[in-house]
Amino acid sequence: MKIGLLSDTHSFLDPKVFTYFREVDEIWHGGDIGDRAVADELEKFKPLRAVYGNIDDKEMEARFPEDRWWQCEGLTIWMTHIGGAPPNYNPRVKKILKERIPDIFICGHSHILRIKKDPGFNGMLYLNPGAAGNHGFHAIKTLVRFEINDKKIENMEVIELGKRGAIHPQ
Repeated sequence: MKIGLLSDTHSFLDPKVFTYFREVDEIWHGGDIGDRAVADELEKFKPLRAVYGNIDDKEMEARFPEDRWWQCEGLTIWMTHIGGAPPNYNPRVKKILKERIPDIFICGHSHILRIKKDPGFNGMLYLNPGAAGNHGFHAIKTLVRFEINDKKIENMEVIELGKRGAIHPQ
């Protein structure tokens, strides 16, 4: 399963997303989608799994959950928008992790790209793809692309889309 992961688009979808995610099987969005057109375009392009974020409106909250749990190639995935980062998860996430530990935990919100195994939670893989949109303090727009094959995470790639605010042709 080839995955394209992004977060924090804040109503802006860089056209290069379609080039970099051309070969993926699914797109996962870690919240703060923004305008519904962003979700609509991603869903037209590939199957989309998403959660809503703190800037998303009631329509997005009705369309996507706050927490999404699922299985992919034998691994348990949990995605939520606001999670903190290892070892400083927010209190809500910390409480859930004490009861149930996924193999992969995905969040957004911070606009800080971070990929890290957390030994405090059975080596759970923490993924924050940074921010793919133009709103925020991040300097570079980022995406993550990877594969999950029979319980193995492979070919992890960080993709830089360019400086925040810059739109480059495909």
